[in-house]
Amino acid sequence: MATASPDEGHQPVVVTLPQYFGPEVHAQPPMMVHQSAVNIPAVQPSDDIIWSLACFMYGNPLCLGLAALIFSVKARDRKVVGDLEGARHYGSTARVINIVATVLTSVAAVLTIIVLLALTSR
Repeated sequence: MATASPDEGHQPVVVTLPQYFGPEVHAQPPMMVHQSAVNIPAVQPSDDIIWSLACFMYGNPLCLGLAALIFSVKARDRKVVGDLEGARHYGSTARVINIVATVLTSVAAVLTIIVLLALTSR
């Protein structure tokens, strides 16, 4: 296991660990602790293109599926260019439109089933 020297501007810190007082008392020498920085990559924004395609192909009330598909494509374009904030904005708009389109399609399907069952039971 190789150890690396601390980067410029980062100095090691001496930390004294608490001593264990049990049957055998052992004094612990101070230990060197190296600080390191971890780069966490930014979370890629979601464009929900598959959901938008499904809303466009199977349930397109009031052309909401088309609007969601347009916003999803814009979100994907912004993500490719590197504008993550713009991609996040277009992606969230596409998600809201997809939710509204899915709810409207589901309500219409349930109402259609109820009406058909009511008509056939007469």
